[in-house]
Amino acid sequence: MKAIIENILSQLDASGNFRKIPEGISDSCVDFTSNDYLGLARRNDIQEAFLNNHAKLGTSLTSSASRLLAGSQQSYSDLENEIATDYGHNRKALIFNSGYHANTGLIAALAQPGVTILADKLVHASIIDGIKLSGAPFARFRHNDATHLDRLASKAYSEGNRLLIIAESVYSMDGDFAPIDALIEVKKKYPGSMLYIDEAHAVGVVGRCGLGLACDKADVDVIVGTFGKALASVGAYAVMSPELRDFAINKARSLIFSTAIPPINVEWTRVMWDISKKMNAERLHLSDLGRHLASALSQMGFNVAPSHIIPITVGSSDRAVALSRQLRNEGFEVLPIRTPTVPPGTERLRVSLSAAHSITDISRLINSLQKILQ
Repeated sequence: MKAIIENILSQLDASGNFRKIPEGISDSCVDFTSNDYLGLARRNDIQEAFLNNHAKLGTSLTSSASRLLAGSQQSYSDLENEIATDYGHNRKALIFNSGYHANTGLIAALAQPGVTILADKLVHASIIDGIKLSGAPFARFRHNDATHLDRLASKAYSEGNRLLIIAESVYSMDGDFAPIDALIEVKKKYPGSMLYIDEAHAVGVVGRCGLGLACDKADVDVIVGTFGKALASVGAYAVMSPELRDFAINKARSLIFSTAIPPINVEWTRVMWDISKKMNAERLHLSDLGRHLASALSQMGFNVAPSHIIPITVGSSDRAVALSRQLRNEGFEVLPIRTPTVPPGTERLRVSLSAAHSITDISRLINSLQKILQ
């Protein structure tokens, strides 16, 4: 077994795909790696006020059990009720420990016998793992191609299968948006089908009050969002009908068999949730930053669209790693994204923008990119 592991590690190293946990980012570097899209993770003033308040209240630092066993539920229920109210359409919310827990638990539970899963080609690994855990038959439609989805759906439906259609609203490695209305139209063509949208990289950033692209789409059956990115906390949530929530509580193994996140984290999330909904000025600023960077990169020959996530595809792991090092020397932290996170030949630098960045930060990054990409 040891020899097998050593051989795998050697192959990863030889292909430029050996990974290490990165060291902390130097204070002298501008961070373009994190998913702190609203800049909330850097707000020491909010953290200080929260800790002063909750130290006095004595909010528990541990749940000590799963949601089905925990003695104290008030923090969770309060946040879930607020989320459900914000989304409306008679929906209910359910908190999970992470987006990974939400996707693996919900998808495996929803894919009951007779269900075929149809997923976008570029969905996150957590969705793929949920599909694998389900054991259900599945097919992948071309990225953001509702016409291809329709063809796959027609075939599966004609064979007597019910459909679970899965996509993301904003894709984590490309930053592009899903055609949610077109996906809804496909779903509606096949009675009994369900549409599942992962909004991990949309929550806080786009949609009404930053609630994501699907927040007002009543025909989306399950919306998954995370607290650990733009909302600067930990955990995730799913919004769905009351019946689906009851089903998840009884069938989602990742919920049933995991100790719940601590109540103090849930209380912090509720603070972040309330603040983020009012951050329209920050969302507009973030959008401006994305347009500025995308315009410059387009002039440099890269095919990119304005977004808070902008990929610079360089085509090999070695080049992505080398360029990342050069940018660090220039004062920017931009990590390389390699296979298997992205398909071979699409290795890239992933620029993750934050409302805490300035136009000057972006202009300096552009100047450095122009220099090292010559």
